[in-house]
Amino acid sequence: MHDSTPASASWRVALPHTAAAVPVARALVRTALAELRHAADCDTAELLTAELVANAVEHTAGETPIELVVELLPTGCRVEVHDPDPAPPAGLTVPSPPEPDPMQEGGRGLLLIRALSSSCGHRPTGSGKAVWFRLPAVPAQRRPA
Repeated sequence: MHDSTPASASWRVALPHTAAAVPVARALVRTALAELRHAADCDTAELLTAELVANAVEHTAGETPIELVVELLPTGCRVEVHDPDPAPPAGLTVPSPPEPDPMQEGGRGLLLIRALSSSCGHRPTGSGKAVWFRLPAVPAQRRPA
């Protein structure tokens, strides 16, 4: 009998404090989910990871590397991005932030994370903060072939 339950695994990777970190983070999440044939939605995980990493790079000063932590669990996946700024991200967990101006480029990332994740938030760390989201596992019958 073959057990199709995804295994638990986790990765922690330091990324450069530059925009180059965004495609690297997307590729890491895609590879992690694919390698374990994990049941979380890979496209959504990539998109939300890119938003977290882009926010960390854009809104924190200095050259301290940021860290990507990916945890794969039987119930879904959790992605955290650690950065050196202890200030919480504005608009991630407030009940209803103002709608972003449609003419402005920014302001949509945290709305996307809140809308598409099963849960999200932030916590202080010894060296700054971690911002995270969770995605649930998708039942096998609903996954694309």
